[in-house]
Amino acid sequence: MIYGYARVSSKTQLKGNSLEEQTEILSANGCQEIVAEQYTGTTTDRPKFHELIECLQPGDTLVVTKLDRFARNVTEGIILVRDLFKKQVKVHVLNVGLLEDTAMGNFFITTLLAVAELERNMIVERTQSGKAIAKTKAGFTEGRPRLDAARVEHALELLRAGHSYKEVSKATGISVATLVRAKRRNK
Repeated sequence: MIYGYARVSSKTQLKGNSLEEQTEILSANGCQEIVAEQYTGTTTDRPKFHELIECLQPGDTLVVTKLDRFARNVTEGIILVRDLFKKQVKVHVLNVGLLEDTAMGNFFITTLLAVAELERNMIVERTQSGKAIAKTKAGFTEGRPRLDAARVEHALELLRAGHSYKEVSKATGISVATLVRAKRRNK
């Protein structure tokens, strides 16, 4: 049996990485069953992925579109691939090829996973550098800008007048969650 696995970190993935696009690609590559989930690649706690790994039998093939959909760090990736090889499950990464249980195959896997982890770490590093630069500029504040107090008070008045949270949110542009918190604080 050929299984496909699709994963996104967030609902708004970049072009080529959305669940829909991954699923289409996996279907076009012969996957008979596709498991999809939204979970960040920084965590190894991916329930649907682990269920899929458990159900794989000797002779099955696990297909993913890209290596970073499968594992984000070298250690986890190597352990996963070796465990699958022990179960006699083939691993096919579409943008790389069929991974084989050979010395060269293991070298290739280790190298690719190391590059994927490096890429992820560089993204984090660039983000932190950008944030550090932004903090040095006048007027920088961490997080979202505060809402205007008069606007929040107006929204609370609308709620007290009997309007629903949805109505007030639509009229003021303030999210329902923010309205609930503001109302709780002003009791």
